[in-house]
Amino acid sequence: MIMKHELPKLPYSYNALEPFIDAKTMEIHYTKHHQTYVDKLNAALEKYPELQKKKVEDLLKNLNSIPEDIRTLVRNHGGGHLNHSFFWKILTLKKTDPSPKLKAAIEKKFGSREKFMEEFSNKATALFGSGWCWLVLKDKKLEIITTPNQDSPISQGFISLIGLDLWEHAYYLKYQNKRPEYISAFWNILNRDEVSRIYEEAIK
Repeated sequence: MIMKHELPKLPYSYNALEPFIDAKTMEIHYTKHHQTYVDKLNAALEKYPELQKKKVEDLLKNLNSIPEDIRTLVRNHGGGHLNHSFFWKILTLKKTDPSPKLKAAIEKKFGSREKFMEEFSNKATALFGSGWCWLVLKDKKLEIITTPNQDSPISQGFISLIGLDLWEHAYYLKYQNKRPEYISAFWNILNRDEVSRIYEEAIK
């Protein structure tokens, strides 16, 4: 069955993350930027019906198997679709805490939650241009990485636990060029319950 990729339902209203992410930024980010990635991914796949049957995760896990004429389009727009679909799920204004298992893993790898947040924030701040900063899992080991543009960790064999969108459209209306302030605000809306769920599912 041929599938059209679709914009996932946003799990909260546009103003649900204020004051950390303003409603106008959320609305534009979701309805314009994410929608464009979905539309362009569908357009790229139109002449390959067999690829239209695949989930975006499967397309990105096996980029080398994608026909060369659309590989970059799938990488960019498929990555943009998957990255944003993930991003919306890990945001909440509710107070959440990492599970004991995730907390222990972070402390073992980074020394403390505070040191982890500092290292993540520093890498996010230092990223040149547009891209993402991630906490990922590979072989049940935690790692902080950055990816350029809309590249997805799944293409490198990683499982994403936390992803922070560092494209200017994600924060410029509120924070202008003050990326560190946006990164600092992110910790107030990170859904640690969801991150813990993903982690514990992955280490089973």
